[in-house]
Amino acid sequence: MGAAAAHVLVFPMPMQGHINVMLHLAATLAAAAGVHVTILHTDHNLRRLRNAAAATTADSPRLRFLSVPDGLPDDHPRSASDILEIVDSLGTAGRAAYRALLGSLLVGSAGGGGFPPVTSVVGDALLTFAIDVAEELGVPALAFRTASASSLLAYLSVPRLFELGELPFPPGGDLDEPVRGVPGMEGFLRRRDLPSTFRRQGDDHDVHPKLQILLDLTTGSCKARAVILNTAVSLEGPVLAHIAPRVRDVFAIGPLHAISPAPAASLWREDDGCMAWLDGQADRSVVYVSLGSLTVISLEQFTEFLSGLVAAGYPFLWVLRPDIIVASQSTTNLQEAVTAAAGDSKARVVGWAPQRDVLRHRAVGCFLTHAGWNSTLEAAVEGVPTVCWPFFVDQQINSRFVGAVWRTGLDMKDVCDAAVVERMVTEAMESGEIREKAQALAEKVRQDVGDGGSSATELKRLVGFLRELATRNEHAN
Repeated sequence: MGAAAAHVLVFPMPMQGHINVMLHLAATLAAAAGVHVTILHTDHNLRRLRNAAAATTADSPRLRFLSVPDGLPDDHPRSASDILEIVDSLGTAGRAAYRALLGSLLVGSAGGGGFPPVTSVVGDALLTFAIDVAEELGVPALAFRTASASSLLAYLSVPRLFELGELPFPPGGDLDEPVRGVPGMEGFLRRRDLPSTFRRQGDDHDVHPKLQILLDLTTGSCKARAVILNTAVSLEGPVLAHIAPRVRDVFAIGPLHAISPAPAASLWREDDGCMAWLDGQADRSVVYVSLGSLTVISLEQFTEFLSGLVAAGYPFLWVLRPDIIVASQSTTNLQEAVTAAAGDSKARVVGWAPQRDVLRHRAVGCFLTHAGWNSTLEAAVEGVPTVCWPFFVDQQINSRFVGAVWRTGLDMKDVCDAAVVERMVTEAMESGEIREKAQALAEKVRQDVGDGGSSATELKRLVGFLRELATRNEHAN
């Protein structure tokens, strides 16, 4: 008898960075023989993707898109500050719809297309209810953590940090104080390299109220059948070794975008006209600036960035989302301000950019980034030096790895000053040592994802694991 058909439901957190990487995972799995994949979006995001002309249909007959409501009104901003509200709403209002859909997929009836019954779920690690409901219905569930392995290890280490008396970090304390309780990071991790939720919140709270929620999400997702990480041994090998004993199984299969480039799934319409602008620039002469899909900044911070970029003197391509300035200050026309300060020839402003194409363009010399994990990986694969200005969650620890471990860029956290922006951009653009280390790391990562590399091998093991779950499920029925 032949192997049972595997049908994997992939359910990303409805945020740009999570959707991107889990689409790569879905496309990779669907390329394996006999594996069907359903990607589950929210109704709201599926509409946004269609409006942005992003991928909402699949090239593969074994890959399709379905959706469930997120329980929020259409005009809800769904911004960075709303992440926990979105998780909560999905876990309550969206839970029943998800359970009903998953139940129908168990008999192969939902969505049509000749798909077999669902045999496993890969849920975003922030959507622990998706994992719990699947297991309640008898569907084996895995957790996909879209952030770095190092940030996962930091959260797993929180109980130990409390035991050691290291948490919470005191208000007004030295943020450069070393952190000793995260295994393998004793030599370089400082208080400022962990999320701000680790810091004591004034006199009223010993611990930031969001920290316990994030810890619960971490421990909940780590109870899944396996944890999937979008990383590579060359990037976080020692960290993976410390995580492995604390979960049932772990698959390090990244950077996924370098293994299986999927079609764009942007919630914003990309301005690909910037590519023609880059074509007109000299090699390695342009600073690419993007703070990701969730970062918000004040007008004062915008002014400091702009002044520093202009003073550095290089042409720059700057992604300024319509919602990047905090809502109470969002009346300024940012594009006009940039043009007035830098001139048309020196600066190009776009609302959103095809980032992977930009980073591999010969004209780009460095990347000023929020150090989100997707952006960090995309820069690493292309060997582009980075200047990191982290905003929240895993970005603080990612930027420390860039600056102190890989040494492929500079860490500008906790500072937003024009003189510092100018100095660090200039150093990233001109340092032969940083560029050499960035290109050496890129070569190692390419080996990881190439035939016989660690990530490629782990991906084959994951596909085998999912097929085995399907076969077990068939025998159980």
